[in-house]
Amino acid sequence: MKFVHIADMHFDRPFINLSDREYFGDLKRLEQRKVFKNVIEYVKNNNIKYLFIAGDFYEHDYVKKTTIEYINNLFKEIPETKIFITPGNHDPFIKNSYYNKYIWNDNVKIFNSNIEKIETEEANIYGFGFNDFYCTNSGLESFEINQTDKSKLNILIIHGTVDGATLEEKEYNSMKSKVLNEKGFDYIALGHIHKLDYNSYENQKIVYPGSTTALGFDETGKHGMIVGEINKNDLKVEFIPIEQTEFEIKEIDITDIFSKEELIEKINELNIEKNNYLEIYLVGKRNFEINNSELLKLIENEKIIKIKNKTQINYNLEKIANENTLKGIFVKKMLKKLNETQNSDEKEILEKSIEIGIDSLK
Repeated sequence: MKFVHIADMHFDRPFINLSDREYFGDLKRLEQRKVFKNVIEYVKNNNIKYLFIAGDFYEHDYVKKTTIEYINNLFKEIPETKIFITPGNHDPFIKNSYYNKYIWNDNVKIFNSNIEKIETEEANIYGFGFNDFYCTNSGLESFEINQTDKSKLNILIIHGTVDGATLEEKEYNSMKSKVLNEKGFDYIALGHIHKLDYNSYENQKIVYPGSTTALGFDETGKHGMIVGEINKNDLKVEFIPIEQTEFEIKEIDITDIFSKEELIEKINELNIEKNNYLEIYLVGKRNFEINNSELLKLIENEKIIKIKNKTQINYNLEKIANENTLKGIFVKKMLKKLNETQNSDEKEILEKSIEIGIDSLK
């Protein structure tokens, strides 16, 4: 049997802090729709009979009914495909969720908080869904496949953390790979971890497809879906990129740059892949005041969506503080405050104030 496995679409995510450009959230949400439509087109064109969606399909707090209708209308385009959805921590099956109150197409099965078996001609499909924003016990530890079912294909779809070590990870349906392997499933379709993990070792049956579309600068590289073909004696899986855009980070050392205009020229000369989004890290010693918002307005390439200023003031503050001038008195007082605080945010504000003060007292 052939299947497609995706997870972590996060439809209608707000993308509040991802970009310093106001329009970007709307643009990214439109891209989510386009990417998912490409998944459905692949399913349709390749006669895929099973689509597994392993949680965090949408953002419960933000998703719009129009988005749900858009998704369901796409599901109607593949009526012969059986669609299985396991709610995750961002889209739990709760009283007011669209999983609960919306009438989905007939080919859609949404799992709830008890491990349930759906029998099909080719396989038994098992699923578990979050019924809250956290999950500390899915019941998987005590679950067993019936002896009579072991001759058939048995597939589990579940959202959670495998072999997580931190307390935070344990709040999101923590599972041990050893336990999962012992259960006897022929394939385990996972969601929650946004990094792709397949064919990392021989005969790998526990698979994370990663987020279907990149959701931030911590998710670089290709994103897409797992396409598989499975029978009782053989499993073949392949990762197919779906999204054309990627997130990229570039550093610029501004130590030898002495004006805003010179910096903008250097940024405009960057070689950026046509479809990529770029975050710029400014590093080194700065010789002038930097205003990120002002820079973005003047940069030609709108694919540059965020700037992080990680530079340090290129002044000898101790030397200036010893000057018998108004500038020296100002720097001396500000250095005293700077040395007295342990708060990193306050330090950043004080450093910025020193820089502005020095520039105005030149």
